[in-house]
Amino acid sequence: MTDTDTTDTVSVLEANYAALEQLLDEIAAGSSDACGDAVVAELAERHERVVRRMESIGNRRILDVSDRDAFRVSGSKNLTDYCSTRLRITRPRRRLRAVQHLESMHSMTGGLLPPRAPNTAAGLADGHLGAEHADAILDVLAKVPAAVDPAETAKAETALATEARRLTPREITQLGVRILAYLDPDGTLTDDRDRARHRKLSLGSQDAQLMSTLAGTLDPTTRALFEVVLAAWAAPGMNNPDDESSPRGDHADIDANQLREAADRDSRSVAQRNHDALTAILQCAADGGLLGASHRGLPPHIIISITEQQLRERAGVANTATGTDLPISDVLTLAAKAQMHLAVFDDHTGEPLFLGRAHRLASQAQRFILFAQYGGCGAADCPTPFAHSEIHHADKDWADGGTTDADKLAPACGPHNRAVGPKPDQWTTEKITTGPDRGRYGWRRNTDPPDQLHANHRHRIRDLLDQHRTHTGDDAPRDEDAGTTSTEVPPPTVTISEIEHRQALRLVERIPRRAVDVTFSRHTVIYA
Repeated sequence: MTDTDTTDTVSVLEANYAALEQLLDEIAAGSSDACGDAVVAELAERHERVVRRMESIGNRRILDVSDRDAFRVSGSKNLTDYCSTRLRITRPRRRLRAVQHLESMHSMTGGLLPPRAPNTAAGLADGHLGAEHADAILDVLAKVPAAVDPAETAKAETALATEARRLTPREITQLGVRILAYLDPDGTLTDDRDRARHRKLSLGSQDAQLMSTLAGTLDPTTRALFEVVLAAWAAPGMNNPDDESSPRGDHADIDANQLREAADRDSRSVAQRNHDALTAILQCAADGGLLGASHRGLPPHIIISITEQQLRERAGVANTATGTDLPISDVLTLAAKAQMHLAVFDDHTGEPLFLGRAHRLASQAQRFILFAQYGGCGAADCPTPFAHSEIHHADKDWADGGTTDADKLAPACGPHNRAVGPKPDQWTTEKITTGPDRGRYGWRRNTDPPDQLHANHRHRIRDLLDQHRTHTGDDAPRDEDAGTTSTEVPPPTVTISEIEHRQALRLVERIPRRAVDVTFSRHTVIYA
């Protein structure tokens, strides 16, 4: 194929997508009022088939991006990030699994291999199967023991794909259970390879109540160890957060009468005792030095950022360096074992007033400052929390003469930190000087106009809500938004690392509202 043929092909494909978008606009603007009931029902079915066919074609487009590493053009750090941020796919890993199993992949020699699940791929391509059907089939195939004859596995895939043309995804899952039982009725084919492949432990996202679901599949050894731990730490009366006299730790050296009395007062369910035992174990690991002295320059403890206004009002949600939201009640409950770090910001420029000693690697105090200021990776829309981020010389790279001052640093996850550079598909970071994000570093792709700097608000939700209220008129505009110059006297420049709680309280009360973020290490701090 010549370059001209390639160009013509690309132009035709682009033109077809443009025509498709125009046709969709016409269909969306159309009305079914003139259609009979039978036609309306048929149109709904045809629409679903078309949507399913588009899913299959979309998988091919994702494979194109993967083959060329074209995700770099959009500034994404990898294909999963591209699917999540640019395509806004809810479950990007599942979608990429579908691409790997339902599309023809290139072999090591460059030839095309047939799809791993060819019948499922055909069903999705002709619109008779949907993405949910494909997910259900691939879930079943993932559980087939590795020792099963490949021909038997292929028969199972054919049967599932054929039956899926008339069954729902839930029914496919039920059918898959019977097929798995047929392929390995006695469980004798399951071996260490299967157990290693299926082991997992996942921490789900927080819900509206800030609760999280912990889901996992434990291998036999891990389960046995977990049961041993629960037998000691989750015994009735042990590690009860609602009972100040409840014994802590395991019950090896605890008085039997004390444990018996605590057990009599214990009204928790078994599941609740298991939860509280896990909390106690994690607390012991964090406080006992098991996690080491440092993780990315920060102590491996709960580190919380909270505003002065939330402290005064005893309301709101605090954010941890690992990305968890904590209600203010939990912040105050954990306050007894606190070491405090206070980060103070200029009320007008938004810049940190604490500047650590200049050296190549950011100091712990500077990292506390940056956590309070950014909350996580500073690249726009990046979900990486601060605990998993590196410190980026945002003003000028260290190799180019940059300095390690707090006001010239910004957090960045590893991929985004390495994505900064002069090439067209790389990023540039610049200080934002106006608006609600002033004082922070914004990110833009080198192909974007210089004034398009984007800050990351995923870790600073309260700031995003403040901006929304300002833009919708809920709050009076700030001085900088109204184009006026504030006459308020700025707060004094203060340099603080660690101070006693009462000293911190007196200092906070002298600083104007919105001028301070308070970051606590170890756990939290209480203001009585």
